[in-house]
Amino acid sequence: MKFPNWIFSINVYFRCITTARQISDEALLRFVDECRNLFALQNLHAEVVGRRHLTSDPSVAIKLMRAYAACGDTTSARHVFDESPERNVVFFNVMIRSYVGHGLYGDALLLFSEMERFHGVKPDNYTYPCALKACSCSEKLCGGVQIHGAATKLGLDSNLFVGNALITLYAMCGCCAVAQQVFDGMPKRDVVSWNAIISGHAQRGLNERALQICREMVQLKRSSVDAGTMASISLAMSNAKPEDIEFVKSMFDEIKGRNLISWNAMIAIYVKNSMAAEARELFREMKKVGAEPDEATIASVLPACRDLMDLTLGKQLHEFINKKNMCPNLTLENALMDMYATCGCLKDAQEVFSTMRRRDVASWTTIISAYGMHGHGREAIVLFEQMQELGHVPDHIAYVSVLSACSYSGLLDAGKYYFNCMTNLYNLVPRMEHYACMVDLLGRAGQVDEAYDLVRQMPMEPNERVWGALLGACRVHSNMSIGLVAADHLFRLVPKQAGYYVLLSNIYARAGRWKDVALVRGVMVCKGIKKLPGRSNVELGNKVHTFYIGDRSHSQSKEIYAELDVLMRRLKEAGYSAETETALHDVEEEDKEGHLLVHSEKLAIVFALINSCSGTPIRITMNLRMCGDCHLAAKLISRITAREIILKDTNRFHHFQCGKVVESALDSVCFITANNGTEDFCKFLLASCNLVLINGKITGQFDVKARYSPSLDKICIFVLNTKDIKI
Repeated sequence: MKFPNWIFSINVYFRCITTARQISDEALLRFVDECRNLFALQNLHAEVVGRRHLTSDPSVAIKLMRAYAACGDTTSARHVFDESPERNVVFFNVMIRSYVGHGLYGDALLLFSEMERFHGVKPDNYTYPCALKACSCSEKLCGGVQIHGAATKLGLDSNLFVGNALITLYAMCGCCAVAQQVFDGMPKRDVVSWNAIISGHAQRGLNERALQICREMVQLKRSSVDAGTMASISLAMSNAKPEDIEFVKSMFDEIKGRNLISWNAMIAIYVKNSMAAEARELFREMKKVGAEPDEATIASVLPACRDLMDLTLGKQLHEFINKKNMCPNLTLENALMDMYATCGCLKDAQEVFSTMRRRDVASWTTIISAYGMHGHGREAIVLFEQMQELGHVPDHIAYVSVLSACSYSGLLDAGKYYFNCMTNLYNLVPRMEHYACMVDLLGRAGQVDEAYDLVRQMPMEPNERVWGALLGACRVHSNMSIGLVAADHLFRLVPKQAGYYVLLSNIYARAGRWKDVALVRGVMVCKGIKKLPGRSNVELGNKVHTFYIGDRSHSQSKEIYAELDVLMRRLKEAGYSAETETALHDVEEEDKEGHLLVHSEKLAIVFALINSCSGTPIRITMNLRMCGDCHLAAKLISRITAREIILKDTNRFHHFQCGKVVESALDSVCFITANNGTEDFCKFLLASCNLVLINGKITGQFDVKARYSPSLDKICIFVLNTKDIKI
């Protein structure tokens, strides 16, 4: 293990003390320079005070001030400053820089204002950048403008360091045009100047301009791109164009001796632009060259693991986090929960949540979303209520999570209730995503007409997601009239999206209107729109295996199809009958059954059964929604093989354990308005459920919880058939 130099220096110092050896002044001051431990520094300071000839030396006082600042003790640094009889501009610069470095911007500006007025010391070209940085970080534009004026009077506005500080000041305070004027007027610029103007525009959302300046910098070749450039431009790279990402990657490739900041910036850019595979590959390249990831690296790579469903790497990162004692860290813990939940490991996500020392609204939202996407909507509601009871105020994203959970689990009344609570309790105006959740919820419940009414009453123009949810509901419930309206809007919004043509075609097929099916497919051919083929992925041995419908390209195809035939015979013996309604083709029933037999998810499941050990969970990801026939087949395969199957489609997770579809632990959730007879009412409810309240505990067939929520002014009654979730 490599230790910092100051540890060796202090060891030498204390060894000298214990052996009664006198160390030289030069060695003592070197120890002061290198010391980063406050207790050790205080001992060194005492030794300095004992040598009177050193206390009168201004350079020694400056060394002590810098050392105390490096140890985070600005109070002691200020004490040394105040005790020094002759303070020149260097003293003030060190003290102001110490304040700024520790976020004490008010103290820094106060000392700056006093130095000439009360002490007769004029600021120099090192003082002004520190003072300007204090204004930038505290967003005190007026003070910054005054300092700018004072620097201009002294002719220091043309100084490189002052100019860089001015660019940062104006950019951070939202005056990008003024920052650009300062930049354009600088007689000399360095890479810091370019980074400051790029970062300033990027922080204000002026991404195109930030990229334009970055291209100018590269083309002019005035300054070499460095880690700061990468960090600055990364702020402008959300939803970037492919050519812009390629340009920034070429910048990254040109950097010699890349440090961790450069790697983190490029990985983050890939993740921001849904290029998870590239982010993962770059992370592996970074490890090969010996760069050790930090918290920022892990926080970027975990979402990439989530998007790729790379549970293996995600677990490795979790182990690394524990090994390096990076937690507690809200960003990492929230990312871990999200990764585990998306990879189908709800228990692992819950374990991370349970061990968190501190949780914010994002933490609660993540775990609520996790339970929701896994079909445990009622548990998600319990968590949502507990979040509020602990004093966390739900935001728009939290409401998206609970509404989605209600939608996934078909909790219509609860979903309506929470949609109304947004406005009534927290004055949150529903956004597009909230309306999309409600349309989906109503559609799943068969309330297609009510869903359409909600769409027509929306205060904003519905987007693709809203109309898509409505069209999906029309397909499930065979509502031709509203389906045609939704399809018409979708074809105008996203004319090249094949999925919506397929949904409309399916609506016609369910109605037996095969001529209209042919017409829709003919339109797709004329427009060059191709249906997205069903694809299922399964990861084994750190390798992802992909299967398509009827796929025979895999090296184990013969073995897979042979095992599939055997398995289908066993399924039929167990009562399986193909749901041929799922195969919407104008063909004979036998042909439909053959088409269903070779769906990609069935092939992926059989491949996993052949190549994995007994007891190992099978995890499948799909690019389309799971059909009803495959759902039934997966349930029976799980029972016959005694294997857990976790299948994630574009909509949600499907869990199968030994033939049982894993559902919510809660049987029902009731919301009862609070009143004076609440306690008696709860007892009446328990009695009606054949339950008895003995010494405050529920006895009977079920576990019942009744809790008053002050924020909702409601009694929430939860009837559980297993065990409550662990919080």
